[in-house]
Amino acid sequence: MSLTIIIVIITCLVSYRAFSDQALRSRMAHVPYLEKKDKEYWRMLSSGFVHGGWMHLGINMFVLWQFGEIVESTFLVLFGETMGRVNYLLLYILAIVFADLATYIKHQDNPGFASVGASGAVSAILFSYLIFAPWQNIYLYGIIPIPTIIAGLAYLAYSTWAGKNRQDHVDHDAHLYGAVFGFLFTLVLKPDLFGFFIEQLMAGPNF
Repeated sequence: MSLTIIIVIITCLVSYRAFSDQALRSRMAHVPYLEKKDKEYWRMLSSGFVHGGWMHLGINMFVLWQFGEIVESTFLVLFGETMGRVNYLLLYILAIVFADLATYIKHQDNPGFASVGASGAVSAILFSYLIFAPWQNIYLYGIIPIPTIIAGLAYLAYSTWAGKNRQDHVDHDAHLYGAVFGFLFTLVLKPDLFGFFIEQLMAGPNF
């Protein structure tokens, strides 16, 4: 069984339990104010395993399954069976924490801010995938084909704008910083991939 499937199963089980246990969800949520005040820094990790509802959970886990399987398989080829899994797990776990750092800095004195979800880590997986297949189509709403690089740039632009301008209870900063982390962490693991990425970009779309 792949690590991707294991992560999906664990996240679904924990999220399902938290749906009916508000105290558990509150205890696991990313709350910068409490992290600073009570040193509850583990929330930056635990928050990636609980979600706000079925749609939130379903979208994140579907995207993780769809692209995580590819990234994980690629890591196994690049780094070998053991280190491939280790590096993939590090990518996912560290992305959850890194994605929460921006809102920790931004909201550490705001007792009203809280967030949950694996969106930052899923964004990291997507942007790791982008390195390997920048012109591969992904499908918006499962219908509209968009090259990964175009979708990625639009996603970054929107997340940057939304993080500054929208007040919709969505942690857009986590999306942005998770994406950046996934891209850079993958290149740090294997710097040669940057040249491969540029070659793929220069080659253009294959359709």
